[in-house]
Amino acid sequence: MTALDLNPEVVVNPLVTGLERLPLRSTAVVIFGAMGDLASRKLLPAIYNLAHEGGLPERIELIGVSRGKLSNEDFREHARESIGRFSRRHPDQDVLDGLLANLQYVSGSFDDDQLYARLGEALGELDRSIGTPLNRIFYLSTAPEFFPVITGRLGASGLNSSDDAEVRVVIEKPIGYDLASARVQNEAVLAYFDEAQVFRIDHYLGKETVQNLMALRFANALFEPVWNRNFIDNVQITAAEDIGIGTRAGYYEGAGALRDLVQNHMLQLLALLTMEPPTAFEANRLRDEKVKVLEAIAPPTLEQVEEMAVRAQYGPGVVSGAESVSYREEPGVAPDSRTETYVALRLFINNWRWAGVPFYLRTGKRMARKLTEIAVTLRPVPHIAFQGPDSAGVQPNQIILTLQPDEAVSVSLGAKVPGTKMRIRPVNMEYHYGTSFLSESPEAYERLILDVMRGDATLFTRNDEVEALWRIIDPILAAWAQDRESSIPQYPAGSAGPQEAEMLLDGRSWRRL
Repeated sequence: MTALDLNPEVVVNPLVTGLERLPLRSTAVVIFGAMGDLASRKLLPAIYNLAHEGGLPERIELIGVSRGKLSNEDFREHARESIGRFSRRHPDQDVLDGLLANLQYVSGSFDDDQLYARLGEALGELDRSIGTPLNRIFYLSTAPEFFPVITGRLGASGLNSSDDAEVRVVIEKPIGYDLASARVQNEAVLAYFDEAQVFRIDHYLGKETVQNLMALRFANALFEPVWNRNFIDNVQITAAEDIGIGTRAGYYEGAGALRDLVQNHMLQLLALLTMEPPTAFEANRLRDEKVKVLEAIAPPTLEQVEEMAVRAQYGPGVVSGAESVSYREEPGVAPDSRTETYVALRLFINNWRWAGVPFYLRTGKRMARKLTEIAVTLRPVPHIAFQGPDSAGVQPNQIILTLQPDEAVSVSLGAKVPGTKMRIRPVNMEYHYGTSFLSESPEAYERLILDVMRGDATLFTRNDEVEALWRIIDPILAAWAQDRESSIPQYPAGSAGPQEAEMLLDGRSWRRL
């Protein structure tokens, strides 16, 4: 008998249907880089929230691995503080105590064989304590240069497989620095782990609105018939941030906006928006369709880059009422840096569905506001009979998917303004996740960590998909690396970006931020 049987007035959290309580085998989660920012802000709070929802296996064991010398109790207090500070809900002490009761910590350098011997002993002791082997998840919450080191040491120590349990490894972005390094990294990982064991995580794919994109397209007859070049005029994908680089100059100077957001997050959104319907919502079938559409984007030649890509840096300005310094004045940034904080691209997909439709991508830091959205603009109606001096005119219909800061979908329609005259104005039909489901959406990492436990790789990136993403980006990186003479355009902090980005739009306009 459940609480709902005892009290029919109990309101069931609608998010429970998104975190189904499917049987999960007891699992040990080993977090490499357990004292780092990602583990503290995202991973530990996500695992707690899964525990709060009852979505974890009956037996879940957590092991933190890092270089610092800590006791189990020290790490337990660190985890408790991180969850208390960053969890999306206030922790329930009983749930938190239960989750952290057996928390363990193993210290050592990632290239030290003795670390993996101690880790193997800790996992073996857990197996003996419950009388059956636990599934293993090795989460690499570390800098990318440690991915081959850790997977190689796991393989050499025999921790990459088990006869009686599943072993999986989770790898964070970035996967490589360019196509060549991505291939090297994939080969190093796949030398010890099968592709089915490798979960390359992109947290954007765990967002509810990103997954809702597939539901919008494939579960509604209203949209799919117009999702092609015959009806769609253009698509804009925006990922704007109002923050600067903060203390990340060391990383950002070597990455830039193109590697940091476009190569992974934004091209993933483009693939989901434009792929053909998979025959089943299953990992490899869905990823097959994503690879097909990515391979249909012809990489530019070095000479074409100037016509289809714009880069820029933020200059001084005002953001949210506060004065902001330029990128080159940020601590740790070279005064003559050529690293881009803004990128705009114009891409075309050379297949039957999308031929001739321009896809405009832009991302930048220190922009007017934080916003991530996809705007699909349909072709205008062929004849405007309602144009008048008091009318706003018939604007092309738009379908807007907002990922941040609010998760929502809206459709703009032309409607008559009340009165005696035929005046047309655009109006929006909107769906907001929070108001429709009466709850906040789960954090992306909650969904993705649960999928790793299930062994469901649908929302994770396959090795050939990673290479397809880099093939699009590599020529742009090469062209910019060769160009050491032309000046980098500047845009005021707090603005919508550089004027130079307008030239990509073929007479159209960027959506207002």
